[in-house]
Amino acid sequence: MSDVTVTINRRTYQIACDEGQEERLHDLAQLVDKRVEELATANGQIGDQRLLVMASLLLADEVEDMRQNLQDTRKKLDGLAAVAMTENQLAEVIEEMAAKIEALDSQIEKDRGPVGRFYR
Repeated sequence: MSDVTVTINRRTYQIACDEGQEERLHDLAQLVDKRVEELATANGQIGDQRLLVMASLLLADEVEDMRQNLQDTRKKLDGLAAVAMTENQLAEVIEEMAAKIEALDSQIEKDRGPVGRFYR
């Protein structure tokens, strides 16, 4: 475990994190600090706790929107995959039918003999 010092709304906090996650924690703290700063600019310094709650709710709202977008995108991709599979299956059926038609045509040509070819 590592201890990382982060600054949010001009206050420092000691946060524990797993080894190797220090930079990620700094990046996340900067994201929260930026959101708190935006809220403080818009609403004034209304207290750290309230600013942090508001920032948390805004970030949670963004996460939920992203989750919903991801879920919608997955559904669309699943639909596209189904269409692609149907198109591939249709192509296979058409290829099979074409092969059967060619086989029938060859058989008809063979059955007609050399004279039958001139009277199509």
